[in-house]
Amino acid sequence: MLKQHLQFKLSQKLSPQQIQLMKLIQLPTQAFEQRLKQELEENPALEGGKEEIESDYDSDLDNSTDDFNDGDSINTEDINVDEYLSDDEIPDYRTQANNYSADDEEKTVPYAAGTSFTQSLIDQLNTYRLSDEEHDIAEFLVGSVDDSGYIRRSLSDIMDDLAFTQNIYTTEDKIEHVLKIVHQLDPAGVGARNLQECLSIQLHRKEKTLDIELATNIIDEAFEQFTKKHYDKLIQKFDVSEIQLKDAISEIERLNPKPGGSYSGNNRIVEHIVPDFAIKIVDGELELTLNGRNAPELHVSREYHNMLKTYKDSKDKSSSKDAVIFIKQKLDAAKWFIEAIKQRQQTLFITMSAIMHYQSDYFLTGDERNLRPMILKDIADEIDMDVSTVSRVANSKYVDTPYGTKLIKEFFSESMKNDQGEDVSTREIKKILETVIEEEDKRKPITDEALALILKEKGYPIARRTVAKYREQLDIPVARLRKKM
Repeated sequence: MLKQHLQFKLSQKLSPQQIQLMKLIQLPTQAFEQRLKQELEENPALEGGKEEIESDYDSDLDNSTDDFNDGDSINTEDINVDEYLSDDEIPDYRTQANNYSADDEEKTVPYAAGTSFTQSLIDQLNTYRLSDEEHDIAEFLVGSVDDSGYIRRSLSDIMDDLAFTQNIYTTEDKIEHVLKIVHQLDPAGVGARNLQECLSIQLHRKEKTLDIELATNIIDEAFEQFTKKHYDKLIQKFDVSEIQLKDAISEIERLNPKPGGSYSGNNRIVEHIVPDFAIKIVDGELELTLNGRNAPELHVSREYHNMLKTYKDSKDKSSSKDAVIFIKQKLDAAKWFIEAIKQRQQTLFITMSAIMHYQSDYFLTGDERNLRPMILKDIADEIDMDVSTVSRVANSKYVDTPYGTKLIKEFFSESMKNDQGEDVSTREIKKILETVIEEEDKRKPITDEALALILKEKGYPIARRTVAKYREQLDIPVARLRKKM
């Protein structure tokens, strides 16, 4: 049985304008330029640059767009925000290498033509006398070399692939024989299956001296002790002095652990960072500026405005209804986009200004120990905006400071109590920890337990496991691996 009843429901929906604004805010400068270019190409009612128009232009445009409602207004539909904001594809800006401001001359950076790493190895193979089968195996092995110069696959897997993909039925011993030929190619160490083999290949190709012979024996016979820096065991095993061991280790340290990375033909596109903000110190005061490339000059096309007025004056409006709806959509989209850009500029500037003043001690001195504990909510409360908005600004934007270009999210950190009960930034503790480790005696590196005691003496009572966590975040190895002769 059907029943009728009234239900009150309160819901919030994001309009297309709001979603557009959120997407624009999270874009860094280069991505924003690409988005702007795309919008200019897709919407003929949107134009760039300045245009001198009458003062009543905007009011005429508003009145014109209101005369054709006819029940065909653009409705806001239910929108899945997560789906709308997600972008699994690689953004265009990450594949661009040309970075210049709008007032620069348009220049195209030429790319040097060269031989690829793989082709260089194949060209070297052609200088060897190999049977057809050996040459095919060698080419397959060369094709398996990664950018670092290693073959990271087992011989059994390579043997199976040769059989299934190349119709070459061979043995692991035959592949091992051909692999030794690949090891003779340049750069030295290419085709190695692990770091030990890579270093061994390079040492065996050097002119034999006492230091080289000892270094070769260390890599071939005591690689584990070497990696763990058990120098006493190495001295005992090879019956050498500390000076001899030190000289041998110096030879090893001169080797290239990634021979493929040194190949001059491995040209890669470098992604340049374009800062979204700039902070300068002027007469002892901080001055914030927004990158001019984030503030383009846009206006609504006057031609489209005139077209709409023409249809407005037309007597037969029914026959031109589709054209009117199309023009209205483009004009509305242009106005929305221009307004969204203005709001984007304002949001970026207000957010960064709040961060700058919150961390003024750091920006005036450049000392990371002056960074205050700061989380997203601190800035969101100060500028009366949502935490997600602050997050979008912080996660993808860079600021040019007197101390280098920094990612804004690096200024955010959690707090920790010192021995006086004051809140200090974890960044401050990490900086002190890094300084202590840099100044330690490398012959006797400081353990995590000792580091915790040192920090406690400096007024930062933290546990050993916390020291270990911060050390790992700083990409600093344990004491044993920091030891030097």
